[in-house]
Amino acid sequence: MNLAELRQQIDALDEQIILLLNQRADLVHAVGLIKKAEGSSIYVPEREEQVMRGLILKARQLQSRLPEEAIRAIYREIMSVSLALEKDLTIAFLGPEASDTDHAARRRFGASVRYAALPTLAEVFDAVARHKADYGVVPMENPEPGAAQHTLELFMESELRICAQIMTRAEIHLASQSPRAELRKIYAHPHAFNLCRGWLLRNLPEAELVEVASTPGAAERAAREPHSGALLNRVAAEAHDLPVREATIQDDAHATARFLVIGDAVAQPTGDDRTSLMFGLRDEPGALSEAIEPFKRLGINLHEIGNHAAKPKGWQHFFFVDIDGHATDPKIAEAISEVAQRCGLVKVLGTYPKSGPV
Repeated sequence: MNLAELRQQIDALDEQIILLLNQRADLVHAVGLIKKAEGSSIYVPEREEQVMRGLILKARQLQSRLPEEAIRAIYREIMSVSLALEKDLTIAFLGPEASDTDHAARRRFGASVRYAALPTLAEVFDAVARHKADYGVVPMENPEPGAAQHTLELFMESELRICAQIMTRAEIHLASQSPRAELRKIYAHPHAFNLCRGWLLRNLPEAELVEVASTPGAAERAAREPHSGALLNRVAAEAHDLPVREATIQDDAHATARFLVIGDAVAQPTGDDRTSLMFGLRDEPGALSEAIEPFKRLGINLHEIGNHAAKPKGWQHFFFVDIDGHATDPKIAEAISEVAQRCGLVKVLGTYPKSGPV
């Protein structure tokens, strides 16, 4: 088969794809009307993740050439359009634009919804609580120093829940108007420098490393200063017209950052879920080991545990725990009930589908 014949077949397939996408859009519109009539949530993360998992499984069964990352990228945009057809959705995130949180939000919600960059985490929580935004995206697990701790502090007082998580690969690029060999100065957020320290020592040992407060700030400096580069995500590089000179230079190829989607909705079980909890303890010997003993006895896996010192209502420490399972699972519900009896204060921050890097 020659090139012209192959292209003809591709064109024919593209016509079929457009027809099928139009049919899908009609069905999505009908779903949106039903959801509005029922007053139910437009964004349903558990349904989205179930669709993704089903498509990935089908691709494996077909021995598809498309890897999981490609399927998720394609359907992320299809689902983004679907959300926009159902409702003019607004997603608030910790700004500025082109920040790592902006990048994560777009990886989850795609290009077809509206975004609102807000200067503080408190304003993101407030915008969602007051329904000025439908959902918020906030950093977790230290994509930038201090942000994760502040996110957890805001959950103490907020009634918002974690609806979904976003795991992104920590892909950091070197971007500049100048070729790599001409670079004399590199701008970056301190966290980006930490992730790329080895590469910089090997490849740009003479360059001056200048810390800045944000990734967009690094991009702005590199864009206007000759012989300067920035460590950033691809969104920031494109926003400031900076060519990527070296891609994915982080030392750990498997490094990830975690972000949370916050809102009013409660995700239903998918069979592969995670629950985030907060509980308060007084400063007494053995208090923590006693509090988490039910998880061990009931065979529940703990993924993360962190603490925050505080003294509201007599509690001296707050602990935050991620566990495998949905809050409605009988074993999980039993464990949470027992922890509540031992601690007196337990709050389920959210129960939501597990998901891999996007």
